[in-house]
Order: sequence, then structure tokens, then C-alpha cells
Amino acid sequence: MGQSGRSRHQKRARAQAQLRNLEAYAAQPHSFVFARGRAGRGVRQLSLDLRRVMEPLTATRLQIRKKNTLKDCVAVAGPLGVTHFLILSKTETNIYFKLMRLPGGPTLTFRINKYTLMRDVVSSLRRHRMHEQQFAHPPLLVLNSFGPHGMHVKLMATMFQNLFPSINVHKVNLNTIKRCLLINYNPDSQELDFRHYSIKVVPVGASRGMKKLLQEKFPNMSRLQDISELLATGAGLSESEAEPDGEHNITELPQAVAGRGNMRAQQSAVRLTEIGPRMTLQLIKIQEGVGEGNVLFHSFVHKTEEELQAILAAKEEKLRLKAQRQDQQAQNVLRKREQREAHRKKSLAGMKRARAEASGDSDAEDPGAPPEGTGQREEEEDEAEYFRQAVGEEPDEDMFPKAAKRRRSAGPPGKKQRGRGQRPDRGADRRPPKAKGRPQRAQAKLERRGAAWEHRRGRAQPPKKAV
Repeated sequence: MGQSGRSRHQKRARAQAQLRNLEAYAAQPHSFVFARGRAGRGVRQLSLDLRRVMEPLTATRLQIRKKNTLKDCVAVAGPLGVTHFLILSKTETNIYFKLMRLPGGPTLTFRINKYTLMRDVVSSLRRHRMHEQQFAHPPLLVLNSFGPHGMHVKLMATMFQNLFPSINVHKVNLNTIKRCLLINYNPDSQELDFRHYSIKVVPVGASRGMKKLLQEKFPNMSRLQDISELLATGAGLSESEAEPDGEHNITELPQAVAGRGNMRAQQSAVRLTEIGPRMTLQLIKIQEGVGEGNVLFHSFVHKTEEELQAILAAKEEKLRLKAQRQDQQAQNVLRKREQREAHRKKSLAGMKRARAEASGDSDAEDPGAPPEGTGQREEEEDEAEYFRQAVGEEPDEDMFPKAAKRRRSAGPPGKKQRGRGQRPDRGADRRPPKAKGRPQRAQAKLERRGAAWEHRRGRAQPPKKAV
């Protein structure tokens, strides 16, 4: 195989790998996190913190306007492959958090009893561990105490599990697990504790000095005589740099993890640092559809079997009436369409009959179209006649050339022609008078022009009043 054949094979392999990655990414769950209504600054910041938790499988720069409805969001979510909505809202008394599964539901409504923003949690830590590389992969979901406490608890656990992609414990890469989302259910208070942590793996079994050497920042040994003092006693190190580890967080790594000293089959400690946000949730109700539908569970409203049957019967009656109205509307539309079609056919038949009668009764010859220029010449004749009536004299030949040409061909007019004292030719610089029916303002203007001409010739006359 030549070099060109190998390059084509490599390009094909890369294209197939990219296609597999795109298919895997599309198969993972995606979400929209946003706040609706007049939520306030704190709730909107909480929605942005929830987006950080759901990264990278969420719309980080999503913008929802006031005029956008829930139906608009659902219509956009379909082509983009979005599977969940996380919606925050605020009323006068409480703050609510809705978790929706698209496209058919269900919808879980929680009441937020307490919450703490991410910035408040981080500011309370002495040394926080949070960087952008932690948000390149989805967090590890940990559910605690979701036991056999009812179908609503089981449904809650399933909804939270479907928010994140599933993990194969035999093939997972430990370097992709940088965060942890813990959701704890308290059966006594029926509340959920929402916590978000960053994960750090450090080697154990070494002194504090050795741990310091394994870190990226090298310790200050200017006061030491030998490196053995650092390894043996840990001189120059503060007590806060050595965090206590125990059996609760020490494990044997099945594979090498990023970090100095985290080797395979070696003992390492897994440390969690809370980075927020923090919420305390309480389930209010579960609905069947997306924001609407039958109420499957309610924490405060409990209905008997008879009330449920009455509600179902009323809903079925409402659906039956709606279907009946739709059928009636469809019949009305069909009837009106048939009436319009019959009226159109009747009108066409009448038009054809009238055209046939007109062509059969008229035996006169068609005079044909008038010769070219006839309309313009008649218009100029009307203009010249109006000029005579307004000014009292014959217009210049250059003002109405076609009308003058027709007068010369027909013979001299009955009125007296202009003599030697005729004014110089200025008709080319003036605009021709307008047609009949002009306002009195234009007629007065022409009268003033006529008076000026008479004054120049030495026999000025007062202008005629407009009738």
C-alpha cells in the first residue's frame, strides 16, 4: 500500500470515529435550565449555577425572553435533542423547581425550602478546588436513601438518573470523573438534599513531606540542612496541609489517575470539596404531561376514588365535546368550500353566456384603436383653448406645437393674429398649462401672466376675475 492509500485509510478512520462520537453524543440526555416569570436576581443566579452543574450536556448560553412560552421552548427542544427541562420560578411565598421529561412527561414540581449559591459556598472554603477542566465531563450522580418508600420516590430516582448519561463501571475512565452530585432523601421530613462536590485523588501512605514533594509547588527548604529532615519530620509544613484520611475515603485504584503518585493498584484517598450550589427540595406534585395533565401524586391534596372517577368522567366529557366541535367545524368548512365552487361555476357560465349574446347581437364593425398621437393632440387643443379663455390672446406656437399644426392645416382661425409687436419666444422655458378642471390658484397665475404681457406691450388691462 502506497502513501496515498494509507492517508485515505487514515482519513476514513478519522471520519468514522467522528461519526461514532457524534452518535454517542446525540444519544446522551441534554437539558435546558432557565427561570421563568419575575424570578428575581437570586433565583436567576441559582439557574446559572444549575447550568454549571449540568455542564457540558446543557445549553450554557441559553436566553429566554419574556414573550417566549413553554410551547416555544418545547418546539425548539425537539430538533436540538433536548430531553429535560429544569425550570425555576418564584411566587410571593415560595420558590419552585420543575423537572420535566420531554416530549411526553412526567413533570415533577419541587418547592425549594433553602438554597445557597455557588459563590457563597466557595467563599466559605479556606481552599477551594474548582477549575474549568472539571466541567468538561458530566458529574457522577450518587443517590442515597431512595428505598422502598412509595412509587413517587421511585419515580424521583428514575428522573434524576435519566438526567445524566449512564456509566459502565468496567469501561469508565476515572480521569473523566471530576465532580460528584449527591442527592439524599430524608424519609422523615420527605426532603431532598442537593449537594455538588469536586473530586480529588491523592496518594496515601507517605509522610507530609513526601506529599509536598509530589505536588506541583515545591516546598521551601532554605532552612533545612538535608532533604531527610523534610521527609522524616515534615519540618516547615503547616498542620492544615495534611488533611486527615481514613478507611471511609481510602481505596485501591483500578487504573492510573491524573496526579502525582496516583498509580494503579496503589492506595489513594478520594477527597470531596463542596463547590455548590446547595438546595433543600420538597416534592409537591407529579403531573402526567409536560406542565399539564393528570396529577399522579400530590403531597397536600389527597382525593378519594370517587373524586378521581368524577374528575376522569368530566375530562372525558370535555374531550368528547371538543371532538364534536372539531367535526362540526370540519363539516362547515367542507360545506362552504362546496358553495364557493358552485358559485364560481355558475358565475363562469353566466359570463360565457353574456359574452356569446354580445358577440351574436352586435353586427357593427370594430372601429379599432385610435391612431397614435390623437389623445395627446386633443389634450393640447384643450390646453390652448383654456389659454385663450384665461389670457384673451392666442398662445405661442411653441407652447402647443401639435395644436398649432392642426390649426395651420385647417386654416387661419377667426381671431386676430399677433402683429409686429409680438413678444419674444419664451414658451420653451415655461411649463405648459395644466388640463381643464385646474384650481383657481393656477387660473389666477395665468391671468397675472397675461396682464404682464399686456403691460409690456403698452396696453395693460386689469386682470379678469376668476369665475
